[in-house]
Amino acid sequence: MNRKFTLLLIALFASTLVKAGGYQINIQGIKQNGMGYIGTGFTLDASSVFFNPGGMSFVKTKFSFVTGVSGVFANTTFQKIAPSVYQANTDNPLSPPLHFYGTYKINEKISVGLGVNTPYGNSLKWGDTWDGRYLITDISFHAFNIQPTVSYKFCDYFSIGAGFNYMTGTVSLSKMLPVADASGEGKSTLEGNTSNFGYSIGIMSKPTPKLGIGVTYRSKIEMKMEGGDVTFKVPAALSTNFPSGVKFDAMLPMPANLNIGISYQVNDKLLIGADLNYVFWSVYDSLVFDFTPNTSSLEDSRNPRLYEDAPVIRVGAQYQYNEKLTCRAGAYFDKSPVKDNYLNPETPSTNQIGLSLGASYKVNEKLNIDASFVYLMGLERNAIYSPANFAGTYKSVTVLPGIGISYNF
Repeated sequence: MNRKFTLLLIALFASTLVKAGGYQINIQGIKQNGMGYIGTGFTLDASSVFFNPGGMSFVKTKFSFVTGVSGVFANTTFQKIAPSVYQANTDNPLSPPLHFYGTYKINEKISVGLGVNTPYGNSLKWGDTWDGRYLITDISFHAFNIQPTVSYKFCDYFSIGAGFNYMTGTVSLSKMLPVADASGEGKSTLEGNTSNFGYSIGIMSKPTPKLGIGVTYRSKIEMKMEGGDVTFKVPAALSTNFPSGVKFDAMLPMPANLNIGISYQVNDKLLIGADLNYVFWSVYDSLVFDFTPNTSSLEDSRNPRLYEDAPVIRVGAQYQYNEKLTCRAGAYFDKSPVKDNYLNPETPSTNQIGLSLGASYKVNEKLNIDASFVYLMGLERNAIYSPANFAGTYKSVTVLPGIGISYNF
């Protein structure tokens, strides 16, 4: 097979571990989802394990438990550049990111907690017959994080916290190959898993009873995959170029995050806040793949990604309507980290605007039922994936309903 085909094959393995807007999942707390994903500058419950470890010391109850799940219903549309009228849509499976947090206040100064969530991932399905099938047909990528955390309250208005992150991930992805026999076109599939460690730190300050200020940092985690499996379905005559038992090594960085948040308790009923989330996407400069064994059609490759650091601006509010019902609303803007000449169907990343609503119903003094709804618009973007000369216009819509419970005593 020629070198052009080799580069197409490498492009798959170098790109498809990501999702629209990067590969970071922000829906990590049902209450925070309803407020535009803010949560750095205030404390609601055990969800501070993720949103600000320093805020754990401000949880009012001795025990706090929070769990929830969100449904991700996403659709991306691709339109080829005129005069072509070709259009394709993804048929994505339902993705259900989940989370669990628990905290225990040992005394008035020290609190400990545990978080389990899914901070990175993607599920995308274009199908086996669309025009970009030689770049990607489908992908499933999920990373699970386990975070034991401790927080120390120095005084009534200042605390710090830190957590240890253990992250494990799995990936499965496929593309069609431009070879065929009587049974149809060839296909390649990549599967593997990996794990690594990182950390989270946070500070929470309440200079006045109404004002909250928080800063958090979540470290980069380098997910190095070793001995992943690559399988091929190709005509028998090409089996020597695409042998069975191919393995690969690669590394994908989970970027660091810096969050700065502020909140203000306007009165007994209304809380408002804003977060600035800065994602250090530039760590994803390139991706190197090492295949074993190599053949004339399967060579090791270094693949430039050249992501750029990008901010996310979030605002939100919470209003206690009455003793039983609390309502929430929020909005945010998420800038794409992908440059125009590297936009591809594996990473159809566009600037995103999110609008959210949420509510909690107080069943009794300990138990709350929480719900959220997020509408995410991926703004239309016309760009090209230069390595494969694949150009077009992308836009997306994602709907994310969420449900959870919180129990505090």
